[in-house]
Amino acid sequence: MDYSFEMSAINKGYKSICGVDEAGRGPLAGPVYAAAVILPFGTEIDGLNDSKKLSEKKRDELFDVINKVAISVSVGVASEKEIDEINILNATFLAMKRAVLGLEIPADYAIIDGNRAPNLEIPAETVVKGDGKVMSVAAASIIAKVSRDRFMLKMAEQYPEYQFEKHKGYGTKLHYEMIEKYGVSPIHRKSFLKKILGG
Repeated sequence: MDYSFEMSAINKGYKSICGVDEAGRGPLAGPVYAAAVILPFGTEIDGLNDSKKLSEKKRDELFDVINKVAISVSVGVASEKEIDEINILNATFLAMKRAVLGLEIPADYAIIDGNRAPNLEIPAETVVKGDGKVMSVAAASIIAKVSRDRFMLKMAEQYPEYQFEKHKGYGTKLHYEMIEKYGVSPIHRKSFLKKILGG
């Protein structure tokens, strides 16, 4: 993992490059989150990696480090209602767009994890598995993941019967059992639960 993708954009004349990633495309409940992060070029962040490869403790530590050293950090969210209305892919793009537009110091180029990019107002490129290759994308993956997990912990307090603190809304055996027992909550994605809802 290095700054070679950012370097390539700098060589094309761009000055403010953000990495973009999402968290929470797969869960049955809660919003999808995205983050955009602009790092000072060349900054070393010890232990930075794809958020999925890190422990929760390490992600929390890096979340604080990234917020300290980054030039700008922004989080964008698309709600479960928006997911149901426009589908998860479009909702993910919407969250990404909101994250990029929310940067206090605007980006003039975006590097996005995955193979499809939302329609942004700035030039963008996609990098498959970018959260394991591109420093700013790895940083964005951690910001998005930790932000979403913390939201789901708040939802666990609001809807304790679903035990969101254990599965963060993902489709675990426990989560399906709780849905069978208690039905769906206001934060469940109805479009993800058509079989259960008989739709």
